[in-house]
Amino acid sequence: MGDFNHQPVLLNEALESLNIRPSGIYIDATFGRGGHSKAILQQLDEAGRLIAFDQDPEAVAFARQNFADEPRLTIEHCNFNQVASVVEQFGLTGKIDGVLMDLGVSSPQLDDAERGFSFLRSGPLDMRMDTEQGITAAQWLARVKPADLINVLKKYGEEKFAKRIATAIVEIREQREITETGDLAEIISNAIPVKEKHKHPATRSFQAIRIYVNQELRSIEQGLKGAASVLAKGGRLSVISFHSLEDRIVKRFMRDISSRPKLPAGLPVMEADIEVPYRLVAKPVVAGAKELDTNPRARSARLRVLERRL
Repeated sequence: MGDFNHQPVLLNEALESLNIRPSGIYIDATFGRGGHSKAILQQLDEAGRLIAFDQDPEAVAFARQNFADEPRLTIEHCNFNQVASVVEQFGLTGKIDGVLMDLGVSSPQLDDAERGFSFLRSGPLDMRMDTEQGITAAQWLARVKPADLINVLKKYGEEKFAKRIATAIVEIREQREITETGDLAEIISNAIPVKEKHKHPATRSFQAIRIYVNQELRSIEQGLKGAASVLAKGGRLSVISFHSLEDRIVKRFMRDISSRPKLPAGLPVMEADIEVPYRLVAKPVVAGAKELDTNPRARSARLRVLERRL
């Protein structure tokens, strides 16, 4: 059902950034296969507590099976954009010592052809993180308007051949249903006139469709706000992102929330007198040479950290 030996990206740096207190209360907002959770629990004593979130039913089942004897862990089956309301239900708002978010797609999701994330292994064209709700990628592609498809490929995939790809998809779907990842990957590949070295031609399009189907960027914005709002004084929010769209959202959110507001001229208050409740911790952290040797996925990873001061 999973792999405990899978080493999460920037694991040691993420743990260090959380500044873990043994008796503290922490959140792993993206449980995946529990790599981060396991490492956090190792640093907590009996009084410590960890709340983990995952919208993937398989990840939740894995947690319940493999952490069944772990009383300090609570697993919640929901998107991390629900973090504020779940923490409020537990009566822990303002008492959370650290939140960790790893925005990458988990390896088991990519490796399992049945989930429909992979353009390397053919399977049903699904792409939903939560397989119990929402529409699949196949259902969306069957009815999306060409202009909307172009927009999604450009906006979320930064795909310069978006129009060619969308035209090809629309032409094919009029002849037959597109229900397999391998079929979609081939359609995209055939539509692209110039191939990038060392990059599968369907990479950007699959990313774009996955982000749209799961409304990932909106969830990130909601999740960041929620996570920051539940922190205790001195609590930290540590976020690992893997591509520029996510990192831009994280960077902008952390910059804005830790900056003094711009005041209109003439107010009897100096900007310097306004206390800001959050501060940025250090510069973004990237993977070192040693990790890059063993895990090429770490190449694009960025860790950004925010601390609640007041």
